[in-house]
Amino acid sequence: MPAFGRMLWRHGGEPGMLIPLLQAAQDSYGYIPPLAIEQIAMATGIPASEVYGVITFYRQFRLRPLGKYVIRVCKGTACHVQDAEMIGRTLEEELGIRQGETSEDGLFTYLEVACLGCCSLAPVVMIGEQAYGRLTPQGLRSVLRRYRRKPGRSA
Repeated sequence: MPAFGRMLWRHGGEPGMLIPLLQAAQDSYGYIPPLAIEQIAMATGIPASEVYGVITFYRQFRLRPLGKYVIRVCKGTACHVQDAEMIGRTLEEELGIRQGETSEDGLFTYLEVACLGCCSLAPVVMIGEQAYGRLTPQGLRSVLRRYRRKPGRSA
C-alpha cells in the first residue's frame, strides 16, 4: 500500500489532517489526482469542493503532473534587475507554455520562484537540481536543446 493509502487509513478521520493528507497524496502521485481528492473528502468528512479549495489556495499543491524536467525561473531582486522577465518570455516562446504549465510532450514544467539563492549568477534558472546562471535568451535555448536531446527522455 502506498504511503498515501496508509496515511489515509490510519489518520483520515483525525482533526487537522487535511494538509498532511494532501501532502502525502502529492508525494505518492506527484500531484493530487481527482480520486485522491474524493478519498480525502470521504475520510475527513470535508466536502470535496472544500478539499479542492484548499488545494487551489496553496501554491505548493498541484492538480496536474509535473513534466520530466521542472524549470524554476528565479524572480528575486538580483534576477529581476538582470532581466529575468526576458528569460520567462523566452521559455514561454520556446515551450509554448506559461508559468505553472507543462509542455504538451510532458517534458518541461515552467515555474517561477521567489529566489534560488544564486544571486551572483543572475539571472538564474534551475532545471531539476542543476543551476544555470548569467543566462541570455540564446543561452537558455541552448540549455533546452540539451535537455530535449537527453537519452531516455520519454515523459
